[in-house]
Amino acid sequence: MGDRDLRVSDTEREHVGTLLQRAVGLGMLSLGEFSERMDTALAAKTRGELNAVLIDLPGIRLAGQPNPAQPTASAGPAPTWRWGAPGGRTEAETAIRPRLSGVTRKGPWQVPPSLYVNSYLSGVTLDFTQAVMSTQVVEIRVDDFCSSLTMILPGEATVDLNGVELIGSSANNKVRTGPPIGPLHIIVHGRSRFSSITAKHPFGVQWKKLMSGF
Repeated sequence: MGDRDLRVSDTEREHVGTLLQRAVGLGMLSLGEFSERMDTALAAKTRGELNAVLIDLPGIRLAGQPNPAQPTASAGPAPTWRWGAPGGRTEAETAIRPRLSGVTRKGPWQVPPSLYVNSYLSGVTLDFTQAVMSTQVVEIRVDDFCSSLTMILPGEATVDLNGVELIGSSANNKVRTGPPIGPLHIIVHGRSRFSSITAKHPFGVQWKKLMSGF
């Protein structure tokens, strides 16, 4: 059995999807081409089928080829597709990766120091008003395509959206910005393509501020 016939995992499919999103951002693929290739990638069963959606895109290399002579049940390490130099994301971050879905975190959910939000045609809502925090500062790395990220924050929270690269997108901050001055400060950075990012207070907090002339 050759390398092209080896089965692929969901992690490999998602990673190739990230590369296709970058190709759209660089103007290499149209939205229609992206949608078609993304469908092919999500349905791919073998490495040959998965690599077919990347074959004509420059700057992608396949690393970590398996050792065919290794006499184990596993065919070897999974391949890693890289776009140019290795970059940005660390797998140690807690990840939210919706695809054509809606994700909501609310109530007393545990908030890690770092979150990675990678969404495709999806909506993500992070409600921090009753969340259990482990640190004062929370870092959120975004890599979104045709999606929305909504953050609902308690009254004394602050948010920094200055590190987000917007490509056909919008970032709307309705809370305090600047350095951490309260119990929670959120730093958002990364890239948002044809998407929206909103930071706001719950309706009751916004109404009180409006009535008090804030």
